[in-house]
Amino acid sequence: MGWEEIRAEVLSRIRARAWAPGAVIPGEEALAEEFGVSRATVNRALTELARAGVLERKRKAGTRVAALPVRRATFDIPVIRAEVQGRGQAYGIRLLREEISRPPVAIAAQLGWPILGGEAQGAMLCLETLHLADGRPFAHELRWLNPGVLPDPRPDFGAVSANEWLVAHVPFVTGDIAFSAEAAGEEVGRAMGLDPATPVLVTERCTWGEAAPVTWVRLTHAPGYRVKTVV
Repeated sequence: MGWEEIRAEVLSRIRARAWAPGAVIPGEEALAEEFGVSRATVNRALTELARAGVLERKRKAGTRVAALPVRRATFDIPVIRAEVQGRGQAYGIRLLREEISRPPVAIAAQLGWPILGGEAQGAMLCLETLHLADGRPFAHELRWLNPGVLPDPRPDFGAVSANEWLVAHVPFVTGDIAFSAEAAGEEVGRAMGLDPATPVLVTERCTWGEAAPVTWVRLTHAPGYRVKTVV
């Protein structure tokens, strides 16, 4: 039995009111013995439920079912190629820039990348990519990527986007995402063939692995793009 099955069983008991809102559930050791798994496996399942707002975990006080569970939106990281092809359009990619350099301090701070003396310490891989749908700009991607997550030699990001390669090869543990409505601006507008004042949806996302940051990415979507999620 894996942690996903334990998570599902805990959720089932909560929904059936076997464990009511506010109730303290059995400890990790008791659950590990019941399910015949390690305590670490139980811990992973309960931690995921706590992140989802279903459980409240406090040291020495045990784990309780949340009295007022928080409903959180769930976002999958989409593969842009699959998005475009799912619309019945032909996908294309244009790698505009690929360089190793120090990230801006603001981006390093968001990722938890080392900063010393007002400068980021250590280089990251910077990628600028234009995603196309039927030959027209679909999304502009600016990405800073931890080179430590890449094999040597690194992938050909002019053939397969960093977006698609990371989703397939680098699992992330946690992340954050922000949406904003902005003007396209000079640089992105030029790349996408838009007037700089054109309003666009911008997505910024940071993701982290078990021990280190994975990537920061800023996606500027073509006008008319819609976001769907599950709550």
